[in-house]
Amino acid sequence: MSDIAPNLASLIGEVVGAQLISHASGLTNLAKCPSSTLQILGMEKALFRALKTRGNRPKYGLIFHSSFIGRASARNKGRMARHLANKCSIASRIDCFAERGTTVFGEKLREQVAERLDFYDKGVAPRKNIDVMKSAIESTQGKDTEMEEAQPIEPSVKKSKKKKSKATEDDDAMAEDKQAAATNGDASDDANSEKKKKKEKRKLENEQGQKKKSKSKDD
Repeated sequence: MSDIAPNLASLIGEVVGAQLISHASGLTNLAKCPSSTLQILGMEKALFRALKTRGNRPKYGLIFHSSFIGRASARNKGRMARHLANKCSIASRIDCFAERGTTVFGEKLREQVAERLDFYDKGVAPRKNIDVMKSAIESTQGKDTEMEEAQPIEPSVKKSKKKKSKATEDDDAMAEDKQAAATNGDASDDANSEKKKKKEKRKLENEQGQKKKSKSKDD
């Protein structure tokens, strides 16, 4: 549940949250349900029987197993079930469509349900939903910034290592090219010197042959 629906589990508990998801055939179907349907989820037969016989409709289904319903007085159980179903619907939609899984919204919604329970029993005014959601969003953004500040250290080190490895590879390649050019230059110089020596030998031989011919003519 901590991976699938962390906010719903922190709000209503893992057991009741798993029962709701199982009865709705998935978290997506549960997120599509309105709060009025989620309130009586698990009591469909009793609802249709009440509609058929025109009797009293059920006020709660599987969420009756939540500790908040048990702590509420008999007069306020229906109102508490309606409020809890509303918060469970919000938590299931956040879990289904959020990019990152956090328990911040579930904890804030749980605080709201506890405040509403105190309001029904003692008359203490609860906080507004807008203020609670703003504080939850600010806390999630603060956690995201902390994670982003902690993570960029490793990639920079890796990038520097990659740059160093590329620079060393380039230097090695340049050194190999210089060595190859030097060896090629030496080989070409040796070939040119050999050709010059051969030409000089041929010239000497030609000159000596001409001298011999001229001596033979004089004789």
